Amino acid sequence: MRKFVGERAKRLIHTVVKFNPYHTTTFSSSNNTSLRSSFRSYTIMASNVATPPVTVDSLNLKVLKCEYAVRGEIVSVAQKLQQDLQANPGDHPFQEILYCNIGNPQSLGQKPITFFREVLALCDHPALMDKKETNTLFSADSIKRALMILDQMPGRATGAYSQSQGIKGLRDTIAAGIEARDGFPADPNDIFLTDGASPGVHMMMQLLIRSENDGILCPIPQYPLYSASIALHGGTLVRYYLDEATGWGLEISELKKQLEAARQKGITVRALVVINPGNPTGQVLAEENQRQIVEFCKKEGLVLLADEVYQENVYAPDKEFHSFKKVCRSMGYGVKDILLVSFQSVSKGYHGECGKRGGYMEVTGFNSEVRGQFYKVASVNLCANISGQILSSLVMSPPKDGDKSYDGYLSERDGILKSLARRAKTLEDAFNNLKGVTCNKAEGAMYLFPRIDLPKKAIKAAEDAKKAPDAYYAIRLLNATGIVVVPGSGFGQVPGTWHFRCTILPQEDKIPAIVTRLSDFHSKFMNEFRD
Repeated sequence: MRKFVGERAKRLIHTVVKFNPYHTTTFSSSNNTSLRSSFRSYTIMASNVATPPVTVDSLNLKVLKCEYAVRGEIVSVAQKLQQDLQANPGDHPFQEILYCNIGNPQSLGQKPITFFREVLALCDHPALMDKKETNTLFSADSIKRALMILDQMPGRATGAYSQSQGIKGLRDTIAAGIEARDGFPADPNDIFLTDGASPGVHMMMQLLIRSENDGILCPIPQYPLYSASIALHGGTLVRYYLDEATGWGLEISELKKQLEAARQKGITVRALVVINPGNPTGQVLAEENQRQIVEFCKKEGLVLLADEVYQENVYAPDKEFHSFKKVCRSMGYGVKDILLVSFQSVSKGYHGECGKRGGYMEVTGFNSEVRGQFYKVASVNLCANISGQILSSLVMSPPKDGDKSYDGYLSERDGILKSLARRAKTLEDAFNNLKGVTCNKAEGAMYLFPRIDLPKKAIKAAEDAKKAPDAYYAIRLLNATGIVVVPGSGFGQVPGTWHFRCTILPQEDKIPAIVTRLSDFHSKFMNEFRD
């Protein structure tokens, strides 16, 4: 119908243009009036057909400003290549796409922790516990934990809504886990269970940002969740730069410099984001540095947003994870002295349960009126998914020495973490052996962020292709090798420097192939664009 109307309108417009009042051909007054009337009607109809009700230009400007590099252009190209490999095997110099772009362990072959999955299965299908085979298929402590969790749940069902803040019994378990980790008390009423850490971050940005005059201090390089969330909620990203020369160190002098510059522009800085261990940089903060950060936030009246989702991923023997809450309490600051929000997730660590979307934020230092607003925002989403809530409690309270599942759990956990450490070291050494590439030590998290000094000719080629130089390198790498990395420009970097982020997650037997493909490509690329 739309095509028909559009074509009728086009023919009529052509007729009117051909036989218009200024043309030598004449019409009677009645015919001319009728034609003009028809012309107006069809012009309106054609206009309605030609102009869609929603265009990119008419979307929310905050959405248009939002970017998320880890699932951006490079992944779209990779997915098209994946389809082409399946449809036309042999057309490319590689047989598979190696995704090193995102922290998604199980998509790359990592197996889930048996105890966690046994408890989830029993909670999802309690009738299993009535079958005699269950005692041989499931460990005794998995059955015991599942029964305990079911007793805490509304209707003893994972398909029921829970309290918006999360199931109280599970929050009790998480609080006990935090207390065991830190050596300081934790209140289950301070814990909000979320669908992974990301919704918690969005909630805090929604609560803190009132307009573009409100700013959030974020590390550069940063995980693009933060810049994206700040953009979506209409705030201002206030960058502070990590020092690559000192292993991505966080300098208090840099924080002070950027805070003062933002305030001089009329920006009210509301919070400081710290990612520890770092993403994409992989550094682990020293406890003394954390103390300096706490003092800075206390003095400047900033909310400390502590992204601690990689707390189990520490590989450097001389480094140790300390939660910011533990640091605050060890400094003598009580629950009312520091505004602190800590984020944890089941997606990272050794468990890698990304698809289960579980996590929590621990909120301390806020008064009851503000806490009421937190709960109101949480209530809009009804509740976090129940499987994720259960997993969050399991991650913070895994099997203990003496439990039947303990030895198997310990073997699985340590096997994953030791393998990740070996993969990180292998890739770190490989990057540092490439001409023009330097890579800081992999201390923690799941990523390396090597710096690449690109030849001027390569930078010029990137400009001609209308791409950032590191994006140009990453796409050339993908098309030549099937390896997917994320350009450093998607995370932010010191102007004039170029990087890419590479995960350490492909299975260990695939790491040599990645090293070989990457080394061969890099050598050819640098020779092609040699200055």
